[in-house]
Amino acid sequence: MKSEFVTAITQLAAEKGVPREMVMEAIQQALVSAYKQHEEDSRLITAEIDNDSGEPHVYHWLTVVEDIEDDQDDSNLIILEQARTLKGPDGQPLFPNAQSGEQIYEDVTPPQFGRIAAQTAKQVVMQKLRDAERKLVFNQFAEREGEIVHGVIQRIEAGTVIIEIDRAEAVMPRTEQVPTERYYQGQRLRVYVAEVRDTPRGPQIIVSRGHRLMLRRLFEQEVPEIFSGAVEIKAIAREAGFRSKVAVAARQEGIDPVGSCVGVRGVRIQNIVNELNGEKIDVVEWSEDPSQYVANALSPAQVSHVTIDDATRTAKVIVPERQLSLAIGKEGQNARLAAKLTGWRIDIKSDVAMAAAQAPSPDGDGRAAVPAPAAVQDSAPTTEDSDPAAAPAEASEPVGATKE
Repeated sequence: MKSEFVTAITQLAAEKGVPREMVMEAIQQALVSAYKQHEEDSRLITAEIDNDSGEPHVYHWLTVVEDIEDDQDDSNLIILEQARTLKGPDGQPLFPNAQSGEQIYEDVTPPQFGRIAAQTAKQVVMQKLRDAERKLVFNQFAEREGEIVHGVIQRIEAGTVIIEIDRAEAVMPRTEQVPTERYYQGQRLRVYVAEVRDTPRGPQIIVSRGHRLMLRRLFEQEVPEIFSGAVEIKAIAREAGFRSKVAVAARQEGIDPVGSCVGVRGVRIQNIVNELNGEKIDVVEWSEDPSQYVANALSPAQVSHVTIDDATRTAKVIVPERQLSLAIGKEGQNARLAAKLTGWRIDIKSDVAMAAAQAPSPDGDGRAAVPAPAAVQDSAPTTEDSDPAAAPAEASEPVGATKE
C-alpha cells in the first residue's frame, strides 16, 4: 500500500494537471541537493522515495575496481573484495557476485533525514505547481492572442489598468488605452489580447482597447458576412476614441459590402459604436482603382475629381468649395485617416482655389496636403460624418498623416 505522502503527491499533481513523475523526479533531485548541502558530500549521490513507506533513501554509487592507484580519486571507487562483502541492513551481502567495472550502491541516508526530506519536498512541490499553473495560463492565452475577451478591472497602478481574465491577470498600459475612456475598479470590459509573453516571473498578458485590430474583431462578431468571408475588410485606419475608417470589399456578387456592415437602420454599426463609447466609424467601399478608392476614403465629403501620380504616390483631389472643410476634417483628421487607409499622399484643393490658381494673379490656393504613411493593410471601419466646421475654408498648411 502506498504511503500517505506518495498518495498526496499523486492527487495534488492530478488536480493541478502536473505529471506525477515530473514532481517525484524534482523531489528526488532536491533531496540530493539537500543531502550534499547538509553533509558537504561531493560524491556520486542519488535519492529515492519508497512508494510503500514514503521514506527517503540516499545512495552513494561506487564503481568496482580490482585495485586503486595511489593517484586515483577513490571517492566513487570500491575494491572488488570490499564490494562483495558490502552488507545491507539485514546483515546479508548486497553484491556477493559483483564484478570489476560494475556499479553498486551503498545506503548513506543520514539519521533524521526524513524531516529535511519533507521540507524539501514541500518546497519543490509548491514550486512545480506554480510553474505548471504559469505554463497553463501561458498556453491558454497564447492560443487566444488576437481575440477579444471579457475581463473585470481589479486595480489601477500608475495609470496601468490591471484586468482579471479567467483567473489570470492582464495589463493594459497607457499606450493601449483609449484617451477618451475612463476606467474604474470593478468595471467590466471587452479587450483585445494584443500580446502574450513568457517571462521568468510568469506569463505577461498585454491587452488593448485602442488597437486597430480590435475593430476588425468587433466587425467579425457583429457582421456575419465578414465572419463568413463574403465581405472582406481590406484596410483599417484608427485614431482610438475619436474616429476610424474601414475599407471593405465584397467577395461574392450581389452583396453590398458597406450595407452589410451598416445593417438595417444602422443597427450593426451602432452596436460597434456603442462598444467603443461613441467613436465615429466610417465604412467605405474599397476599389482597385486608386482614384475611386481615395474618393471613397474621403467620405462623407463629396469629391469632384482625383488625379493619381504613381511616381510620387500622390492623389490630387478637387472638391467643391463648400466641401473643403468636410474633406479635411477637424484638425485634418478626415484627410489624415484617408491617407492612412489608402496609403496615398492626398493633396486636397477646392474647385474655387483651383480656378484661382489658374488665373493670372492667384490670391491663394486653398489646399491641404496630406502625406501618406506606410499602407496599413488589415485596417479599419467608418460610419459617421466628421465635423464640417472643423477646418477653415482654405488651408495653406499641410496636414500630416500620422502613423498608427
